[in-house]
Parts: sequence; C-alpha cells; structure tokens
Amino acid sequence: MTGSVETPLLFSPYQLGRFQLSHRVVLAPLTRNRAIGGIPNEAMAKHYSDRATEGGLLITEATVISPTAAGAPRVPGVYTEEQIEGWKQVTDAVHAKGGIFICQLWHAGRASHTVYQPGGAAPISSSITPISSRWKAQMPDDSFENYSVPRALETSEVPGVVEDFRQAAVNAIKAGFDGIEVHGAQSYLIDQFLKDNVNDRTDAYGGSLDNRCKFLVDTVNAIASSIGPEKIALRISPVVDYLDTVDSHPLALGLAVCEKLNKIQEDFGSKLLYLHVTQPRAIPLIMGADAPKPSEDEGILLLKHLRKAYQGSFISSGGYTKQTAIDDVAHGFSDLVSFGRLFLANPDFVERLKLDLPLNKYRREYFYTGDPVLGYNDYPFWDEKEEGVLAK
Repeated sequence: MTGSVETPLLFSPYQLGRFQLSHRVVLAPLTRNRAIGGIPNEAMAKHYSDRATEGGLLITEATVISPTAAGAPRVPGVYTEEQIEGWKQVTDAVHAKGGIFICQLWHAGRASHTVYQPGGAAPISSSITPISSRWKAQMPDDSFENYSVPRALETSEVPGVVEDFRQAAVNAIKAGFDGIEVHGAQSYLIDQFLKDNVNDRTDAYGGSLDNRCKFLVDTVNAIASSIGPEKIALRISPVVDYLDTVDSHPLALGLAVCEKLNKIQEDFGSKLLYLHVTQPRAIPLIMGADAPKPSEDEGILLLKHLRKAYQGSFISSGGYTKQTAIDDVAHGFSDLVSFGRLFLANPDFVERLKLDLPLNKYRREYFYTGDPVLGYNDYPFWDEKEEGVLAK
C-alpha cells in the first residue's frame, strides 16, 4: 500500500506487532526532569495524554532502572512500588486517549555524578575513562559540574545490571505500559559498552565487536524471557558522538547490532517490537550548532543499510521535518518516524502536520526545569490560539 499525494504514507496505518497504529508519527523519548522525587505525577499524565492520539505511539522519557542508574535531577524511575503506582496514572491517561505507550528503560552509566549514586559512590561504566570537562552534569539544584570519574564494572557485576533491566521491564508492564524500549543510545551505559572509544575492557564484554555487544544481547534476552520479545524495542545511535562516546566504525557497529537482534528473533520465534535508530541529522541538535553537520547522503546511507539489515519494524529519529519524514517513509528508509522537540511544543502535533498548520516554537530554556506547567504543559493546542508561530 502506498500513500496518495493527498495522504502521504506517513499518515497511513501501520501494523506494529500486535498494535494497529493509525499513523506513523511517534513521540520520541524526551528527558524533561518533571518527576519530583523520581515519582511520575499528574503533570506527566497530562503531558503525555495531551500528546496521545487514537492508535498513536508514544515513548516515555528515559526512565531509571535502579538506584545507580540516574544521571540528572527529577528523572522518573520504575524500580520501586511507589514509582510503579505513579506511572499507572500516566499509562491510564494515555490509554484513555487510545494511545500505545512504551517505557524507555535507562541507565546513565558514567554520564552521572556521585551526588546521584548510593552512598556517593562512583558511577559505573564499561571503563574508568571519564567524560571530559567539555560536558557538564546537571546537579539537583540545576547548577552544572563536571561528570564524576566512573569505575569499571567487574565482570561478575554485569549480570546484576542485566537483572536490573529485566526487573524494570517487568515493573513497566505491571505499571500498564504496552512494552519497553531499551535505551542503548546517546552515550549511556549500554552505548558505553558498544562503542570502542570508551570500552577498553579485556574480558568477555570488551575487545571484539561480538564482545562489546554481549551486554546488550544479554539484556535483551533476559527481558524477552520475562515479558516476551514482542514487547521489547531497542534504541541505538551508532553514528552519534555525544558525551565523548563514539565508535571508530559506526556502520559496522550498527550492522552488528542488527545481526544480533535478528538472531534473538530467530531464537525466540518472534519479532521484537521495533528498532529505533538516531540518524546523523540529529548530531547538531544534540551537540549544538557548532557541531559538524552531516550530509543528507550520510543519513540516507546509514538508514538504508540498517533498514535493510534489520528484519523487523524500524523507527528513525533525529532532526526531521514534515517533508523529510514523508520522504523517508515513502522511500522505505523507515517504517515510522519519531519527533522530539516539535512534539514537545505542539501537543496536537500529528493534526498540525496533517493539516499543514503552523507550529508553536519550543522554548529551550524550559526544557530541563522542574516546573510542571511552564515550558511543559502550557503549549497551546491549535484551537486554543488565534494564530500559530512557525517553528524555525
């Protein structure tokens, strides 16, 4: 089935595992630091439900899997009963609007500070290599300091972190989520094992590409054994260099991950929910305007190779406009496209895209504050304002 000129494929239905989506526009995971005390709350329920559509897919902000996993203030967790109960009001609100809701499971690894660690301990990582002072960690009082020097996990400790991911996935389903997305992207713990400029280990989790993928593979297998592979997704960003986390052969890394996921699907006799890839176009958005801008050809090449290699549903993210999203879906480079900042600023984003309505501008200065309204729940719907302002 192909989309007509009037109705691009981007706005057509898609069968995602057991879910019938009504369109292919996805809310990307966005850390927004509104979970006071790490507990999901009413403001978050409003935020997500406002962006929910019948048959639309939403992914939560990065959600902490254990007491050692946080790397920023006011981030929600899913490892205590209080957190699980807090999430239930959010999942109920999204489901009441007919949305499909996925919880992104996160461990920051070395992208943390001793202030967030039990007993003020060092953050854990694949190695002892710290993030450079070029980057700063957001403190509980919203000041900024250097990231702490991490400690490398002992080989015997890695299965314990795998278990934390597995239990968090079980908890997410208990909280009412329709599935989980393992955060293996953007410099965090799994990415610190995948990428060779951080992972300098000499044990079973380091060295060869197969070994660097082992932590990820063990995690996905453990979760699949508990909640079923059809409820698991994965996000990766092999080409993104963020927080000093980069790989010398990003395409080879991405293809290796695809190969591992295909094998897991074969072993379980069932597809994973999807693979979510951050493409090169996202680099300037993540690293700032001074970052080198990759060419469109580079992004298309990455998508083509990974899309062809992975045997399942494929989501692409990173700096999309309406037209680039329409084009990538139409050309088969991606099944679905996730949007972040634009979706944040426009609760009725899907409708605005369909109808070519102007977009609210996002306000970057309020991205990471703790205010439950300002820059979070005060962006108007189209029918609440007299005229829109185009997002630049």
